[in-house]
Amino acid sequence: MSILIKNGHIVTASEDFIADIYIEGEKIKAIGKNLSYDVATTIDATDKLIFPGGIDPHVHLDMPFMGTYSSDNYETGTLAALFGGTTTVIDFILQTQGDTLHNALKTWKKKAKGNAIGDYSYHMAVTDFNNDVAKEVVQFIEEEGITSFKTFMAYKGALMIDDGQMVQLMKVVKKHGGIVTVHATNGDMIDSLVSKNREAGNLSPLYHYLSQPEVTEAEASARFLDMLHYTGCRGYIVHMTCEGALNAVRKATLRNQKAYVETCTQYLVLDASLYEKGFEAAKWVMSPPLREKKDQNALWSGINQGLIQTVGTDHCPFLWEQKEMGKDDFSKIPNGHPAIEHRMELLYSEGVRTGKISLSKFVEVSATNAAKIFGMYPQKGTLAIGSDADIIIFDPNKQHTISATTHHMNCDYSGYEGKEIIGKTETVLLRGKIAIADDSCLLTSGDGKFVKRKAVTENI
Repeated sequence: MSILIKNGHIVTASEDFIADIYIEGEKIKAIGKNLSYDVATTIDATDKLIFPGGIDPHVHLDMPFMGTYSSDNYETGTLAALFGGTTTVIDFILQTQGDTLHNALKTWKKKAKGNAIGDYSYHMAVTDFNNDVAKEVVQFIEEEGITSFKTFMAYKGALMIDDGQMVQLMKVVKKHGGIVTVHATNGDMIDSLVSKNREAGNLSPLYHYLSQPEVTEAEASARFLDMLHYTGCRGYIVHMTCEGALNAVRKATLRNQKAYVETCTQYLVLDASLYEKGFEAAKWVMSPPLREKKDQNALWSGINQGLIQTVGTDHCPFLWEQKEMGKDDFSKIPNGHPAIEHRMELLYSEGVRTGKISLSKFVEVSATNAAKIFGMYPQKGTLAIGSDADIIIFDPNKQHTISATTHHMNCDYSGYEGKEIIGKTETVLLRGKIAIADDSCLLTSGDGKFVKRKAVTENI
């Protein structure tokens, strides 16, 4: 299979130019002006932007949570990702407390095998750390190519580990070139506020938001950063939402500490006023919740200041009937929303088109930085000779409207219903194969591959 993409406006994290790209097999073989090759397929990309395939570092596919499962599996989730220009996702394996990491890995491999259409990798969520698990952590880094380990500072009794376990995990991970990621919210504070609101009869989705004030995230982020500083471990805070948490990161830089931060498209685009919509607000019940306008401004600034390195989605959709499990009690609403398909287009329309971020910054936070942080670079996350031919051909001027009637996620509503955006993914290549063209998917279940990642010791 050989493809020649002609006259595209190529954008990477460091370069911006007009050129051709020659692809042979799964790899990029040449980039330059006026390339001439005898190829099977030629694509004219005049007036189109060419980006590396997006990497979403935070998705939950077919995940057990709150007595049910997220509604996108590896087939529907990676399909929707491809339609939006995301060619690789990193999903979360959840260790069952009292069980091994390897048993959890077996479960998630079964979910993906023969089903994934796009490429994928894993974070390993450690929910029960002990000496045996410490040995498994080393095996995951050195043998399985899984180098990132998720921890929770909330969800006591199911996912949360204590600070002592966190520090011991960090010491092991640091020694072997991995990274510890964290859901940084103060679970004890949140549980207390949830209980008080339920006792007072405050049961609407609004109280999901009011039970997780900004301080719960700011405090936990600062505490996690202190533990990282003590251990010297590489660390990454997932789905940051607010100015207070970002200020904790800013303060850490004053002691020359480097830590990585992810935010998500919903926190850049949506705000907490949506929680005033009665039970419809269940669409936006996620943890952490949506925040205020001032937090949106802080997050966009944080991206430009280099304090935030990646934009993911925390894609964890549930059907409306699943959301209705909490119609009489906000604490029983499954947390999460559908987002995997619209990340790249929303980030372009709301970020690049409005002048909030540059084209190169767009590529950094949507693909390149995730590849570097999580050990996939330069195989993934860039347009370079020898890299996987994961490529987006993007129409920067096409206007379209987001709707549940047209999206490809397995969810019967959209958190962005009716939102008009400018800029659309037109053609997507996955490892040299045309995956998306003419609003159709040309790949099938099982075409997606697991991405084995490298240990990383240097900061990006």
